[in-house]
Amino acid sequence: MELRHLRCFVCLAEELHFGRAAKRLAMSQPPLTVAIQQLEESVGSRLFIRSSRSVALTAAGEALLPKARVLLSEVHAAIEFAQDVGQGRAGRLRVGMVGTMLFCGLPAMVKGFESKHPGVQLTLTEMSSAAQLSAVQAGEIDVGLVHAMQPPSGMQSQRVYSQSLWACVASDTPNAQAEKIDLRAMADQVLVMVSRQVSPDYHDAVLSACAKARWHPKSVYGLQHWLSVVAMVGQGAGIGLAPQALARAGLPGVTMVPLQQSLPRYDTYAVWRGTQDHAALQAFVHALPNELGRQF
Repeated sequence: MELRHLRCFVCLAEELHFGRAAKRLAMSQPPLTVAIQQLEESVGSRLFIRSSRSVALTAAGEALLPKARVLLSEVHAAIEFAQDVGQGRAGRLRVGMVGTMLFCGLPAMVKGFESKHPGVQLTLTEMSSAAQLSAVQAGEIDVGLVHAMQPPSGMQSQRVYSQSLWACVASDTPNAQAEKIDLRAMADQVLVMVSRQVSPDYHDAVLSACAKARWHPKSVYGLQHWLSVVAMVGQGAGIGLAPQALARAGLPGVTMVPLQQSLPRYDTYAVWRGTQDHAALQAFVHALPNELGRQF
């Protein structure tokens, strides 16, 4: 049994006339007759009572008709859905992100993407950069938004955001009033930052910049989240070197101040597996650099 057999059957059942059914199907009567005969052989029962004057459904034909219609409708819907997924109008898109993207315009960008792609089910999961890279490789997420000093190897990538690293200081300290902060003046300060496990590139770049400025912090606190860094600084625990976008976090008791030293840019890359043929993913990645907040 083939789908074309069911299409011929449903059409003939609706028309009850071989000539009209053949015309609707854009075929001649002989192939239609053959298709009905082949279907009856597959079913093992006659589906139509034929005479020189009329065509009528048998009991078996009456039983088959509603199920054949449902099956053809489901096949049509499946084909349409596959076409929509192939063109990025439907499907599932799993996105990983680092928390700082919440302050770089990502929520508004996601809202705009969903309004333009209402058939795409988008899930957004906060993860560290390292966890996202593993999840992309394992196929657990489709695209990750990770912090890195250079594009990760072995994946497709595109830089979508870039910002400076600024000093994060308690608002009730003299440093909060400075136009710029010199790292060399921080000799007695504790450095608060995310741990190397969370962001290896950032961790190493910051410590390298501190050493270059001849600042060797008496202690280094490694935390899991950027907001934890800001909160700890606000409670007088030390000084942080953090992405400038965190100035938008609105946590009380902290001030973001530019640095005199030139530190490496803090870049965000979209990363995904190059083997994916995923139209919605490509549309999402294409929109990122244009729709995110202004780059610093």
